[in-house]
Amino acid sequence: MTNENVELKKAGLKVTLPRVKILSILENADNRHMSAEDVYKALLEAGDDVGLATVYRVLTQFESAGLILRHNFEGAHAVFELNHDEHHDHMVCAETGDVIEFFDPIIEKRQKEIAEEHGYEIVDHSLTLYVKPKKK
Repeated sequence: MTNENVELKKAGLKVTLPRVKILSILENADNRHMSAEDVYKALLEAGDDVGLATVYRVLTQFESAGLILRHNFEGAHAVFELNHDEHHDHMVCAETGDVIEFFDPIIEKRQKEIAEEHGYEIVDHSLTLYVKPKKK
């Protein structure tokens, strides 16, 4: 059984050809953050006959099953990334739309301290920095 089949079964999803193909594209993509349209284009380039509506439906199913995460960055459409259960934050380039992942233990520690100072504990969070290249 392929890795995609195992992942789908673990998520409680029936193994279908469109699901296997879409999961494979997400797992093997150079760009970890893909829109539904990006996935659709990759399917077309691979010669797969899967409609855009099917791509949206499968991505929604994957999100509900916890296989992928959806991000709605400002000024852009939703992008999806595989959920590897490892926390990271994002920077989005305001000029190109590129998404850069990063993890900083000092930022994570400070966020916890700020929540505690206000009498709270963090249950989840998302940090997105909108950036542009520095002028030289």
